[in-house]
Amino acid sequence: MASITLNAVQKSYGNGAAVIRNVDLDIGEHEFCVFLGPSGCGKSTLLRMIAGLEDLSGGELRISGELMNDVPPAERGVAMVFQSYALFPHMSVYDNIGFGLKLAKTPKDELDRRVREAARVLQLDELLERKPKQLSGGQRQRVAIGRAIVRRPGVFLFDEPLSNLDATLRGQTRIEIARLHKQFVDASVVYVTHDQVEAMTLADKIVLLRAGPDVQRLGSIAQVGSPLELYHRPNSRFVAGFIGSPQMNFLPAKVVSGDGAADSVRVTLDHTGETIAIAADGRALQAGQNVCVGVRPEHLLLAPQENNRIVRRVMLVERLGEQTYLHFEQAGGDPLLAKAPGNVATEAGAELTLGMLARHCHLFTDDGNAVAAPFNSPHLAQE
Repeated sequence: MASITLNAVQKSYGNGAAVIRNVDLDIGEHEFCVFLGPSGCGKSTLLRMIAGLEDLSGGELRISGELMNDVPPAERGVAMVFQSYALFPHMSVYDNIGFGLKLAKTPKDELDRRVREAARVLQLDELLERKPKQLSGGQRQRVAIGRAIVRRPGVFLFDEPLSNLDATLRGQTRIEIARLHKQFVDASVVYVTHDQVEAMTLADKIVLLRAGPDVQRLGSIAQVGSPLELYHRPNSRFVAGFIGSPQMNFLPAKVVSGDGAADSVRVTLDHTGETIAIAADGRALQAGQNVCVGVRPEHLLLAPQENNRIVRRVMLVERLGEQTYLHFEQAGGDPLLAKAPGNVATEAGAELTLGMLARHCHLFTDDGNAVAAPFNSPHLAQE
């Protein structure tokens, strides 16, 4: 097993444009770390820097405590699984899996044992004599994973390995990767994806990278934490809006009183004048200050008993079977979205009262930073 440490790592290209900015990160032994973010945020570049396929423009990269800045890729003890599989078309599955071992002059008996063990774990036993063109996309990806496994590296690097698969195969292969990490692969894993489902279901730790119009923050880390930490306790509006599908609802508002207690803030929603309470530290806020309230679709409750109530008209009903998405008209902003049971009895045009628990509301200042909640534990589902 191996740990990875990045200290003030930077990457710039010839024109001086920075794509990675001052990244400080620790990835522990046997940890499954996912680099997540929108297109262009630098997550694949950061992965390639760990692999040695991209040079660092600044900072230090260490694997198991050893400085790797100038160490060639082949000597870093890492194995990479690419998005494009990168299999040799003229070789059998057996030879593709064992190619790296053959280059390393591994004894034939040892090579054969490792290849067949990997094939058994990946359910490729019956396909060892086939060529890549005779395999499905999911089978090809498993061959690429097998080729990495047999090398027994300290670090596995996955660069969007499931993006070329259809939805069913993505789900199946995702389960295989999770199972391999828990039961077979004695290594740390760094995994790049833009798919939230992959990140939330696979990761021990998510590293969310920034992108977008703010070029001064492009390629920097927005937040690091467990999937549930980022979901329940986002540190900014960017994180809150990126994590979660469907996306969090945002309602512009103004602070009613900013010099109150450390455990509650009262705000008035723009356009409607409705007043709601939020479990947040309001001591640094000022009366009349512009803020934004965030609430996830599953926390907009029908037939509410809570004090925080708003009234909205249903614009669209999407029935998906076990759940229904209700879209509500929202003056001056995007429609509100609520998740409801699949059998909810309502139609477009109905006017409904929605409730929000104070502890399930998030508050963001005008610069996008989250206002801290008055407790340390995340909002958990059982609440």
